Amino acid sequence: MKADTLRAVLEAREAKRECALVTDLESGAEMMVAQGKAEGALEIGDGLKAEVDAALAKGESRLVEDDGRRVFIKVLVPRHRLAIIGAGHISQYLTTIAGVAGFDVTVIDPRTLYASPQRFPGATINHDWPDEALDAFGLDRGSAVVALSHDPKLDEPALATALRSDAFYVGALGSRKTQALRRERMKGEGFTDADLDRIHGPVGLDIGALSPAEIAVSIVAEMIDVLRPEKKGYGKKQSA
Repeated sequence: MKADTLRAVLEAREAKRECALVTDLESGAEMMVAQGKAEGALEIGDGLKAEVDAALAKGESRLVEDDGRRVFIKVLVPRHRLAIIGAGHISQYLTTIAGVAGFDVTVIDPRTLYASPQRFPGATINHDWPDEALDAFGLDRGSAVVALSHDPKLDEPALATALRSDAFYVGALGSRKTQALRRERMKGEGFTDADLDRIHGPVGLDIGALSPAEIAVSIVAEMIDVLRPEKKGYGKKQSA
């Protein structure tokens, strides 16, 4: 890999941005593409750009033909990130289970007594107001947001910010009645039914979860279910 391309890739990785390394297998010319910007010596036309965009959208590397040349698109995807709003018991279990599942976890709660490194080892702690914290977090399509504080003053600003982003998963704790009341309040803020349909609530797959640990398992399961819809049913026993 050429020095300039390597530097661009490392910068993207440091910023936790997904990127693609595009290489002409015959000439060795290469290009790094991240967030629509390209850097390198390889010329990329509309056809190849569409292939790169498709590879990034799926998070899968691929070998393609472009104007008679063989081009390899290597997709480099950072670890998925999870922002948890609220530092309660479910959040503690969710931090651990999501971390084991490969997520980088940030816990957001202005209440310093609850959100502490002692209660959330391994997580990044942010004591800013949730919408401000999420702005700094930089939500993208590799991000998930789960609102667990059960306090509308904390959860709803976070959900509003999440719905304006490309986050692949937005979830919120609460009964169906709580979800309905929140929905009406957020409609009053200008959100449409289509916007609000993005919120998974009550949060988590319906697996009969009761305890905080079980609810955390159901949330991680639902995040993965949404993240990889093409893998649904993979490995399951099929009936004869």
